[in-house]
Amino acid sequence: MPLTETPGTEAAPRIRLRWWTELPLILLVYACYSAGRLLARGDVSTAVDHGLAILRVEKFLYLNAEHPLNRLFTRETWLGVPADFWYASLHYVVTPAVLIWLFRSHAVRYRAARTWLMTSTFIGLIGFTLLPTCPPRLLSANHGFVDTMAQYSSYGWWGGEASAPRGLGGMTNQYAAMPSLHVGWALWCGVMLWKYGRSPLTRTAAVLYPLITTIVVMGTANHYFLDAVAGAAVMGVGLLLTPYVMRTAQRAGALLRARVAGLTAGSPGASTPVPAGSRGASASIVSGGCQTSAGEHFPRQRESRFPDGAEPSASPAEAGDGAPAPAR
Repeated sequence: MPLTETPGTEAAPRIRLRWWTELPLILLVYACYSAGRLLARGDVSTAVDHGLAILRVEKFLYLNAEHPLNRLFTRETWLGVPADFWYASLHYVVTPAVLIWLFRSHAVRYRAARTWLMTSTFIGLIGFTLLPTCPPRLLSANHGFVDTMAQYSSYGWWGGEASAPRGLGGMTNQYAAMPSLHVGWALWCGVMLWKYGRSPLTRTAAVLYPLITTIVVMGTANHYFLDAVAGAAVMGVGLLLTPYVMRTAQRAGALLRARVAGLTAGSPGASTPVPAGSRGASASIVSGGCQTSAGEHFPRQRESRFPDGAEPSASPAEAGDGAPAPAR
């Protein structure tokens, strides 16, 4: 699984990363994503039409992995229950864990990886808004899908409405199936683990995690196969846009710092910066502004009448009026 570097995504950050600035940023982005996902509910009939259209396209392309997987997970409890736990929890655990691992162990790569994840997430939010899609589990029963989250709800904390805790299903957008960011985030985690992990176990997890997640989202009837494909495509577009997003953010940050510096310099009481050349000029100023050049003497300065290395006599005539008389 060879990977090539994307230009502009591997530059070392000039500003040292701090967890107390990164954590609020990530929480803010996730809050915006959750709020936008909740608000972009769309019309139910439109969402159902989109879901049926996806089924027709898959039938035309002879893609029908959802039905056999869903029947298997519905029939076999030992598969269905772990799959529901996988779907309901791991994207909340594994994705932050990989971010923290990158932050602590690969800080130089962290900024580009975080930007890629956030950019792709916002692209997914645009997809939820423009293309509300009914997941297979919410289609009428004659389409042959069973909601395994509802069937096995007694085993976990979720109710019959997606993977939300019981009583909170109304706070989620159940028609945000296209694209599948469960698959997209899992793919991002897999790429990070493969690229920066060194052990065989890490490499194995890098392959299995997105693969099993794709099987789970279809087997639990939460996504179509094309939703998973769209989730991977969104991550690809986000990767291509990451260098441009990083450069734009750097320019915006530099502009903001310049404006803050300008406001600070113009505030009352701010010290006036001293030009660098003025320090060198002060070195040539002597005796309170009296400047001499080579061969020029201070006023009233007498030339030395002694050859080099000779000592002057200590007589009062030579020493001047203020010199003490020698002892007799």
